[in-house]
Amino acid sequence: MKKVLTFALVLLLSFAVFAGGSSEKKDDGKFVVGICQLVQHPALDAATQGFKDALVAEFGDKVVIDEQNASGEINNCSTIINGFVSKNVDLIMANATPALTAAASATNTIPILGTSITHYGTALEIDNWTGVVGSNISGTSDLAPLDQQAAMILEWFPNVKSVGLVYCTAEPNSIFQIEEVEKTLAGLGVKTQRFSFTDSNDIAAVVQKACDSSDVLYIPTDNTAASNAELVTNITLAAKTPVFVGEIGNSAGIAALSISYYDLGVTTGKMAVKVLKGEVDIKTLPVEYTTAEKKFNPDMCAALGITPLAGYTSSK
Repeated sequence: MKKVLTFALVLLLSFAVFAGGSSEKKDDGKFVVGICQLVQHPALDAATQGFKDALVAEFGDKVVIDEQNASGEINNCSTIINGFVSKNVDLIMANATPALTAAASATNTIPILGTSITHYGTALEIDNWTGVVGSNISGTSDLAPLDQQAAMILEWFPNVKSVGLVYCTAEPNSIFQIEEVEKTLAGLGVKTQRFSFTDSNDIAAVVQKACDSSDVLYIPTDNTAASNAELVTNITLAAKTPVFVGEIGNSAGIAALSISYYDLGVTTGKMAVKVLKGEVDIKTLPVEYTTAEKKFNPDMCAALGITPLAGYTSSK
């Protein structure tokens, strides 16, 4: 009889681990939250900070935050997320698309909140996107109106003839943004050309080619480009080519219709509070957005001799 009971207990424990968590229950009254951030750069850093601040403001020392950075390596996202799943954390915050897709693949039980995600339908390959994932996933989007971003280029340079679209092909949301901006500019009679790179190794050559072929450049909210902003800046300044960016935290840009990534993180943190307290069902929780504002980069404008337009506020 003892052998039968022991075997049954082993099966029960094994099932608990297989289902996506440890069999040990937290008995100290604290929430454990895992943060996986794709890479270190100002926008993602600000979103993570806002998220943590919102959690601490609500829970104080009753929340334990395990923050880890994948250093730009997509495979590291899977390793980090799998570690969170094995620890059976109470919630996972995935900062940037590769972190979100890694989390989605790793667990369908632990609540996942994404942030700095441009388009969840594209990131998660959801057809007929309605604004609700419908599973254990929700979060916030950093998408600013792409038609307005495209029109902004003509607002600054009414006589522009050609726009180079620079992006990383490894980032699905970058492709989504490029397609939308391309459509809008085509409708405005502006010629565009795509200049894509696969990783940071070929950014320099691609950006140089784009500068040689374009009046201005547009770079979306692309994590690889943003984390190499200094390199992009050096090339575009030497070529005297203005750059418009998806978010003003990318220091290579002269202007952007940009959100506050800190505010985005705070919004994500407030969503996490509701999920952890059981006030909402994440399966019905819509993805949330924050307001975009017209910003200019005074350093880049000064370096290129460009006078900022009225209606734009400084990023400094």
